[in-house]
Amino acid sequence: MQPAHPQTAPASDAPRANIKGAHTELKRGMESRHLQMISLGGVIGTGLFLSSGYTIAQAGPMGTILAYAIGALIVYLVMLTLGELSVAMPVTGSFHVYAQRFIGPASGFVIAIQYWLTWTVALGSEFTAAGLLMQRWFPDTPTWVWSAACIVLIFLANALSVRFFAEAEFLFASVKVIAIIAFIGIGLLAIFGILPVAGYTHAPMFDNLLKDGVFPNGFMPVFATILTVNFAFSGTELIGVTAGETRDPETAVPKAIHTTLWRLVLFFIGSIVVMCALIPWREAGVGESPFVLVFNSIGIPYAADIMNFVVLTAVLSASNSGLYASTRMVWSMGHEGLIPRWFAKTNRRGVPMLALCAAMAGGLLALLSSVIAASTVYLVLVALSGLSAVVVWIAIAYCQIVFRRRWIASGHTVDELKYRTPGYPCVSWAAFILCTASFVLVVFDVEQRFALVAEIVFVIACYALYYVQAWWRRRHGDAEPAVTAAVPSSSEA
Repeated sequence: MQPAHPQTAPASDAPRANIKGAHTELKRGMESRHLQMISLGGVIGTGLFLSSGYTIAQAGPMGTILAYAIGALIVYLVMLTLGELSVAMPVTGSFHVYAQRFIGPASGFVIAIQYWLTWTVALGSEFTAAGLLMQRWFPDTPTWVWSAACIVLIFLANALSVRFFAEAEFLFASVKVIAIIAFIGIGLLAIFGILPVAGYTHAPMFDNLLKDGVFPNGFMPVFATILTVNFAFSGTELIGVTAGETRDPETAVPKAIHTTLWRLVLFFIGSIVVMCALIPWREAGVGESPFVLVFNSIGIPYAADIMNFVVLTAVLSASNSGLYASTRMVWSMGHEGLIPRWFAKTNRRGVPMLALCAAMAGGLLALLSSVIAASTVYLVLVALSGLSAVVVWIAIAYCQIVFRRRWIASGHTVDELKYRTPGYPCVSWAAFILCTASFVLVVFDVEQRFALVAEIVFVIACYALYYVQAWWRRRHGDAEPAVTAAVPSSSEA
């Protein structure tokens, strides 16, 4: 095993590297296999296992497949731009650091808050889901007991070390991946008539995909599904968050980006094709998980219990990734001086315990709001969380465009970059325009229009908070957060 190398700050960050002698360095304890599973784990969740049937019932089989294909294209373009930034500047909490450097300090603060909120709200819902899932096997035990057990487990996984977190996430995500591969494999055997399927005396093949036309409910439901798919794919950008704690990021990050995206396309679209081929699409959104419906139709014993275990693993995986992402964003804000710097302090294992506790507190508050104010506060939080990921994607694409321009203007050449976004500038601008369109066009979806209004108001409030904070610092003679160099040195890149 290679020794873990600490993350070091760029030379321009030297004054911030220590807080009165406190240790603030993170450990580079993750490898390429961890990155791939962490990004998969952040994306493959209850949406695929439970909610996919509802999506199919809204847009129809081909409409859903088209929506996922377009969503995959958008996120792939974004990840290509993120790859160049992450390899050139492999820092933890990368998104807001890039926004701070290439857009402005206020935008860096807003992006950090946006991404922190995305995972904090997710944490609250995952903790609740864990307790509800355990009720199937232990109906006489209060839900809160299992939610509390999940909270303790996930907290310990993140508190021990980044290596322990990565191994735990590798295990959790592996269970989901194995379950999806098994589902697709068994489903294909049933589709081609090798395994019997209830209700069919012949091989079902793919007749159900086009049985009622390409867009049985019209094209507008497909458009609404594309918006949902963008949210479903959020989590792939975790590759950027982990870059600062990854060994050999110039090799691991690009590899993780390419392998993760094609696996996501295979898993999501492959699962949907199997579901739609074996279950009439109008029945897919009714009652229970389409995975359970397929397994039951083929005659797999204990199908519901198997899927309950898989979904529970998905919940634990999402909680694990979510707490990690939220913690690193809090640490990074402290490291950049956007919040009190003692949040950047780490222990001897390189774990930012204060940031971890703050992130967990945010998740617990989200959990509390889901119980006490589910129809008001929590509803607003969920609406904000949904669009926040798209805002982060927009910022990533724009930052890469500005970075490349400044890189060339400062006298560097493209050949000096260890990873380059292919097809620049077309790919970068396509990512920016498509993400911006996904954000703005939410206005045409009546059900999600509230989310757009809430997000715009929240973004304005975050900018206002930053400028009030800056005014307060100037008034009291406190130092402004230092903005790191707009272009990394050639040694960094």
